[in-house]
Amino acid sequence: MSDRLEPPKRYKQPSSTSQRRDPSGEDNTIIKKNKPLSFLKSDIFTLGGIDIPFFALTMALLTIGLVMLFSSSYPYALQHRGDSYYFFKRQLLFALVGVVAMLLASKLNYKLLKIAVKPLFAVTVILLVVVLFYHTNQGDFKRWIPISGFTLQPSDIAKFTVILTLAAYCSKYYDKMKRPIHGIVIPLSIIALFCGLIFMEHHLSCTILVFCIGASIMFCSGTNEKLFFVGVGVIVAVIALVILKPDVLMHYAGERVEAWLDKDFDPTGARWQTNNSLYAIGSGGLFGVGLGNSKQKFLYVSEPQNDFIFSIVCEELGFFGAALILLLFALLFIRGIQIAIKCKDKFASLIVIGIVAQVAVQTILNIMVVTDTIPNTGIALPFFSYGGTAIMMLLFEMGVVLSISRKSNQKKV
Repeated sequence: MSDRLEPPKRYKQPSSTSQRRDPSGEDNTIIKKNKPLSFLKSDIFTLGGIDIPFFALTMALLTIGLVMLFSSSYPYALQHRGDSYYFFKRQLLFALVGVVAMLLASKLNYKLLKIAVKPLFAVTVILLVVVLFYHTNQGDFKRWIPISGFTLQPSDIAKFTVILTLAAYCSKYYDKMKRPIHGIVIPLSIIALFCGLIFMEHHLSCTILVFCIGASIMFCSGTNEKLFFVGVGVIVAVIALVILKPDVLMHYAGERVEAWLDKDFDPTGARWQTNNSLYAIGSGGLFGVGLGNSKQKFLYVSEPQNDFIFSIVCEELGFFGAALILLLFALLFIRGIQIAIKCKDKFASLIVIGIVAQVAVQTILNIMVVTDTIPNTGIALPFFSYGGTAIMMLLFEMGVVLSISRKSNQKKV
């Protein structure tokens, strides 16, 4: 027996502020516990620098969008509102509010969004139901809730809600996404709820968009590929049925499909917007007629500040100007995917994927409508088309991506 005494072993006690991590190494803690509020800056605010290329692309598209909105809208605004600056002033105000929201969102810890999932889900569903009974008088369309001289479009909020809800669900059940129930049935039920309510607003384009956003998140979260592509096949079959029998859709949607199939169908009605859009695009040539010099915006392209604004862009800036704008959209999408790949948090990655998928799909569908590649679905062009709720929500989403980019840019030491 040795007479030498050994010092007692000391074990490092786990700190009360330490974060729990799952086996994949992801940080699932939202707010650290047992910590005074004055020391919660790292929990509420995100450290690190934002992704400058993504921010620059966002601001470039927003700036060009505002310039083109004014250029395309002033004749229509003067004729119908008595003020050439009507749409531009309102859109500028919404954009400024949106930029502030973007900058604030870029500083906030994106993990706080996990707390907001259920309340936002409930509020969005309530708004989607309310708009069916209380809405502006726009014929058969039930899309806008009037609020003190302004309107709120719940479907624009629903896009982000779907992204957030599916990102939270798919990241939580990531290891079970190969199973039919967890990977197909439940996420499809979430998507179907929102698509059903939006479809009841007579908003077919947004219904398609929300479905595409949800499908993108499902695919990237590892859902069963065979079942996923079976579902895609069913959707393709439904689209083929609609093309062959347009009368199965609502009256306005079926008429638009007929107008797309038959180029001579109702040239002063259902085909009017599309025909004049093609005239505008063709008039632009390679270099355009010059900023502000469009002729089709003088009450030929109906409401040129909305869905068909890209036709005025093509007329005034030409092929090269339009191609440059599409390149900016493509770079924004690519940069967003790079941010999603760099971030190790599945919840954050899926949010970014959903947001950039929204912008990409919406842009592609809008260009296809304007060029008569698909039927007129009434879908807006991000950053360009007039719409207060749309631009504010879009810029807020850009802020969320920038917040996540701060996490992606942090280096471990």
